[in-house]
Amino acid sequence: MPLLGCIADDFTGATDLASQLVSIGMRTVQTIGVPDEGLADELKDVDAVVVALKSRTIASGDAISQSLAALEWLQARGCEQFYFKYCSTFDSTAEGNIGPVTDALMKALDAPFTVACPALPANRRTVYNGYLFAGGVPLNESGMQDHPLTPMTDANLVRVMGSQTQHRVGLVDLDCVRLGSEAVRQRFEALQADGVGVAILDAIEQRDLETLGEACRDLRLVTAGSGLALGLHARWTNQLTGDRAAELPATSGREAILSGSCSRATLAQIEHAKAHYPHYRLDALALAEDYQSQIDEALSLSRAHLDASPVLIYASAAPDNVKKAQQTLGVQEAGEIVERALGEIAATLVRDMDVRRLLVAGGESSGAVVSALEVKGLQIGPSIDPGVPWTVTLGSHERLALALKSGNFGSEDFMTKAWETMP
Repeated sequence: MPLLGCIADDFTGATDLASQLVSIGMRTVQTIGVPDEGLADELKDVDAVVVALKSRTIASGDAISQSLAALEWLQARGCEQFYFKYCSTFDSTAEGNIGPVTDALMKALDAPFTVACPALPANRRTVYNGYLFAGGVPLNESGMQDHPLTPMTDANLVRVMGSQTQHRVGLVDLDCVRLGSEAVRQRFEALQADGVGVAILDAIEQRDLETLGEACRDLRLVTAGSGLALGLHARWTNQLTGDRAAELPATSGREAILSGSCSRATLAQIEHAKAHYPHYRLDALALAEDYQSQIDEALSLSRAHLDASPVLIYASAAPDNVKKAQQTLGVQEAGEIVERALGEIAATLVRDMDVRRLLVAGGESSGAVVSALEVKGLQIGPSIDPGVPWTVTLGSHERLALALKSGNFGSEDFMTKAWETMP
């Protein structure tokens, strides 16, 4: 039976967490939504299961119901501890969904206390005095203030979480963390005695995450980015798969890159990749005016070049262009038409052009692609960059290799070096 049951609020966030779990020796499977019984045989001999939802930006009530369904399924599998995973940039609107989902999971598990820890120092996400920094600057100055769906305008996590949850929110500061895991546990007890239900955790280095993970080993529920997973393995030291956790079967076929992320990191990666690969840019306004023409042009370029090289098809754009499309089409409509196009292109590439290796950038884009390809589950393999592993599809259809990348993750040469680390 799996030891750890995880619920992630988007698809790339799920693979980020799964990658961290593999790195500490936990053989990990990611399911796309709450799985049906057809995947039961694929879930044997695994240490952790990550249920990937697409709940980050949907209505709060829907996010809660989907998360509770995932929790119920994981409980039925016999998981011993539960992990609610969100982005290391704490992506959320003023109304949620991080706080409301946390409250619902705490109630369902009868857990009076939990933690919130988005820190991931390997990707320059740190928390100090309760403030979240991304790339060395406060979150609201990092580019996240321009996010098209979840603009983050406040770096103070105590304040942000406090506006979303029904529980009092406290802080475990870095001075306490550096005193060790026992001091952190004592701080947990003091916060609970003072009526606090959710504690924000400071962390600026990996050693802090290891301390915090050890301190959280007995909590029924933790909520975090992927970093906190790095310290949880001590609870199961003698039960883990170990060195074999990242093994994947080989997958051969043509290669393509699809991107809908508009993050600064992805935009830089696209500029680098354009110098190496044939490329085509989808435009939201052009899709709205003549959808099929854009799809046909992207597929025509693919047919012409896939024999010789990966192709890059992207809808990523600078903030001003994104805002223009949103103002013309509406925020939701602009996102949906791009996701639909990327999903349709992915399905055609796989069905008609023998593409078997796909790199997808962006959480919403990854969700659209795996849905279009009817992927039910993924076995997690070796990392390309921190938080971005190669995966192989599970289930009855022909095997595909997928790398689902959070928009903010990866080095500038990510899209070119990814193929070198494939199983």
